[in-house]
Amino acid sequence: MAIIVNLESQREKGSPSALDRLTELVSDDLVQVNEVIIQHMQSPVVLIPQLAGHIVAAGGKRLRPLLTLASARMCKYEGRRHTCLAACVEFIHTATLLHDDVVDDSGLRRGLATANSLWGNQASVLVGDFLFSRSFQLMVADGSLKVLDILSSASAVIAEGEVMQLTTSNDTETSETTYLEVIKSKTAKLFAAACHIGAVVADRPQAEEDALQSYGLNLGISFQLIDDVLDYSAAQKTLGKTIGDDFREGKISLPVILAYRRGSEEERIFWRSRLEDLSQKEGDLEHAISLMEKHGALRDTVERARHYGAIAYDSLGIFPQSKEKTALLDVIDFCVNRAF
Repeated sequence: MAIIVNLESQREKGSPSALDRLTELVSDDLVQVNEVIIQHMQSPVVLIPQLAGHIVAAGGKRLRPLLTLASARMCKYEGRRHTCLAACVEFIHTATLLHDDVVDDSGLRRGLATANSLWGNQASVLVGDFLFSRSFQLMVADGSLKVLDILSSASAVIAEGEVMQLTTSNDTETSETTYLEVIKSKTAKLFAAACHIGAVVADRPQAEEDALQSYGLNLGISFQLIDDVLDYSAAQKTLGKTIGDDFREGKISLPVILAYRRGSEEERIFWRSRLEDLSQKEGDLEHAISLMEKHGALRDTVERARHYGAIAYDSLGIFPQSKEKTALLDVIDFCVNRAF
């Protein structure tokens, strides 16, 4: 069940090809990133590259490392450090995916069987740990204490976000403020770090570091909010995912929070029964979506995403016009428009 919202913009409306344009812009750098990834996921323990290769191959568009590459190039960086650090960012992200799938007991990711469903939870957790270790090796090899601080801090915050999400899981009394703190930690922090290090390797002024950090943070929030919408949208099918995974697991996302707060007591009883007790039956997901539409929860979640996207857009205002800046701005629309 899709929702359609007219997205006004000061620039040409973004599209899924916006990410392709960004990829093309840094394609030479991305080749080197992929080489670093392949090199550093090797191990004499055969299961490690086998399992790591499975999740890396299913890793989608490499959005986070692309942000590192484009941010560095926008800051006029001409060296090679950013390619290894982009690989480091991807390893952190991939490790969190492996751990997430175990925690969520997920069977599919982007239409493919998850690593834990193929090799078991123990192997997935341990290979995730291996990839985290590889990311730290890349940080140390870079030699910058500032980069090490940014990325290691991001790793710690992501872990905190995962634990925070566990504490809010199945809790329909979760507030919007609390949920935003979860997604800032769990998702947006790595976006922020990925962009921030682009300015650091280029030795740019603090104002530009702050601007890229703000861009990444707010882009990440917008990205996750749209993910919240996608779990209740027919657009999810085009991304190789099933509708309603969050609902079946009792996850509390923003559309749920808004529908619960705005609903009647009878409706809140429904939410508590289905998400807290996981007492679900056929037709419940459709009813949940109808309640979200009734109270504008999906629409308003998209509006929240647009709000944070606008902040991300303004954050890049201090940078001169360039192909990289245009591509980074277009990615904002791409992230929001995934819902349509």
